[in-house]
Amino acid sequence: MEAINKVFEFLQNAGTFYLATVEGDQPRVRPYGAMMLFEGRIYIMAFGQTNATHQLASNPKAEICAFKGQTLRIECKLVEDNRPETQKALIEKMPVLKPALGENGEKGVMYYLADAKATFFKMMEPVETVNF
Repeated sequence: MEAINKVFEFLQNAGTFYLATVEGDQPRVRPYGAMMLFEGRIYIMAFGQTNATHQLASNPKAEICAFKGQTLRIECKLVEDNRPETQKALIEKMPVLKPALGENGEKGVMYYLADAKATFFKMMEPVETVNF
């Protein structure tokens, strides 16, 4: 749990992180910011039926990158979890998203990070790698 908390805190402090997915043989990267720690897992949210959600349905392998004084790169699998309680927890954490996601977050797609390997870098040198 310590590793997950460390990664979550870094992502939260960075504010914006970048999600890389694959479309065919072409990598796709976009900025994200909606995330939370829920039931011991890091969750991110994608708006429903976007290129990213279609790409993750075809290939759940992803990479997340963030920068805040140092760099964090996370290799992971994103597992869809659209239980009402996960969607509602995100809306409670980030009520500013309610107009776009609906009263209970039902228009968002929730994913948790699984089989994750997170590496913290200072400049080009890896400082620490944690698995969760």
